[in-house]
Amino acid sequence: MKDFALVFRQPNYDYSKFTPEDFEALNVKWQNWMGNIAAQGKLVNNGTRLSPEGKVLKSGGVITDGPFVEIREMLGGIVVIRANDLDEATTLAHGCPAVDNGGSVEIRPIYTGA
Repeated sequence: MKDFALVFRQPNYDYSKFTPEDFEALNVKWQNWMGNIAAQGKLVNNGTRLSPEGKVLKSGGVITDGPFVEIREMLGGIVVIRANDLDEATTLAHGCPAVDNGGSVEIRPIYTGA
């Protein structure tokens, strides 16, 4: 078994337009999807959700406000799962709520140096 990072990219939403019910429904989708992976014993780390604000540091010390100045999507967070191979990790990524809302899931093996 190997560990894989699932990196969630999603459209740069205007969250101020979300109702409390919208947030609750989205939260339930995420809990159900991650709960399914956990029930299979394949959730290594339930990850980190990232806040939408931030800064970007570039070469030459250039700093820009907000991490999405040049793109239309944002990095929403990551989780670490365990799977036999990249194909199984990709299968586990299916059903991710980020994909339902126009985003994507990047599946990457965790580098072990071997």
